[in-house]
Amino acid sequence: MALPPPRAEPNATAPVSVIVVDDSSVQRRFVRMVIDSDPGLVLVGEARTGGDALALVERLRPQVVLMDLHLPVMNGIEAIERIMAVRPTPILVYSSFVDGDDRDNAAAALAAGAVDVMAKPGAPDGGPANLEQYAEGLRRRLRLVGRVKVITHPRAKLGGAGARLSTHRLRRPTDTGAADVRRSAAAEPAANLDLTPRRVKVIAVGASTGGPQALATLLSELPADLEPAVVVVQHMADGFIEGLAHWLDGICPLPVAVGASGRRLQPGTVTIAPSGLNLVVHDQLRVTTQEPPRSQYHVPGIDVTFGSLADAVGADAIGLLLTGMGRDGAAGLKRMRDRGAFTIAQDEETSAVYGMPAAAMTIGAADRQLPLAEIGAALRQLTGTDGEASS
Repeated sequence: MALPPPRAEPNATAPVSVIVVDDSSVQRRFVRMVIDSDPGLVLVGEARTGGDALALVERLRPQVVLMDLHLPVMNGIEAIERIMAVRPTPILVYSSFVDGDDRDNAAAALAAGAVDVMAKPGAPDGGPANLEQYAEGLRRRLRLVGRVKVITHPRAKLGGAGARLSTHRLRRPTDTGAADVRRSAAAEPAANLDLTPRRVKVIAVGASTGGPQALATLLSELPADLEPAVVVVQHMADGFIEGLAHWLDGICPLPVAVGASGRRLQPGTVTIAPSGLNLVVHDQLRVTTQEPPRSQYHVPGIDVTFGSLADAVGADAIGLLLTGMGRDGAAGLKRMRDRGAFTIAQDEETSAVYGMPAAAMTIGAADRQLPLAEIGAALRQLTGTDGEASS
C-alpha cells in the first residue's frame, strides 16, 4: 500500500484543510455549510467518533481538526491526546456547554494539546444568537488555528487509553503532560541569566494561542512562597476562563482565582482576567473590570491590563508576553518597560505562535527574550527567590 503524501506546509494562499469530528449529523452539516462558503477553507473529512478522527488524521493529514468533546467509543480528550502524540495537528475544540463539567473539560482538552476552544451556536453563555455572526467567527478561527505550529504532546504515550470526561472535578494532568516545550539550541542556560533581584509588587503575564499550556509550565515553576501578586490575561472564549483557573489551581503551587471588580491583587496569588471583560489595575493594586469597546478584537485585552499596571505600579513590576497570534500586549509591554518595569518575551522556538512576542521584540518592548523553560528561573532570580518551585 502506498504511503500517504506528507502533510503540506501551510502557506498564505492555499485553503486550510479541515476535518470535523462530531457525532451529530446536524452539527456536521452546519459546519460543512460554513466551510464550503469560504474559499480559504476546505473540508476534507468528517468523523463521528474519536477513533474515526484519529484514522482520518493519519490518512488525510489535515491542517486543522474541529472537534466536539462528547463523542462515542473514544471521547474527545482521549482523541486529542492520541492525535497530538502520533500526528500532531492543530485542534480547535467546540463545545455545546461552557458551564459546569464541560468548562473543566475544555481546560483538560487544552492541557491535552488542543490549540483553542469555542462554544457551539446556541450554547448557554456562549454561542451568538446570530448564526451568520457565529459562522464568520468559526471561519476566522479555523483559518488562524490551521496555521498554528504544534508539537508532539506526550500525554497519550504516558497515560495510555482510558481518558474520561470530567464528571465532578477536573482530572490533573501528569507533570510532564502539563506542557511539552522545545528548548532553543541557542538558549542561554537558566543558571547564567545573571538577573539582579529587584523590588517587585506584580508579575503580569499575557498569553493567547498556546497560552494555557505555557501558563501551566510557567506557573508550576513559581515557588509557593512567592511574594509578588501575579495577574494573567489569557485570550479565551467567553465562559472558559473559570475552567482554566480551576485547572491551573490544581497543578500550580500558588492559588489561582478569577479577578473581580473591587478586589485587590493579593501577594502570592494568581489572578486571571475574567471572560468577556478587561481587567484594569489601579493604585494599591485594586482592580476593576470594564466592558471592552466593540472595536476590540481580543478580549480580555492584554494591552489594557499592561497599560494600567504601567501607570499604577511603574518600575515595581515584571511583564511577560507569551505565545499568541496578533499584536495584543506588545504596546502594553513597551509602556511597562518605559516606566521601568523588567519585561520578557517568549522566544520563537518555544512559542506555539510567535506573533505577540515578535511584535513586542519589533518595537523594543522586551528586556529579554527567553525560552519558556527558562522564564520561571528568570522570575525567581528577579524576585530574589532562592529555592526551586514547590510541587
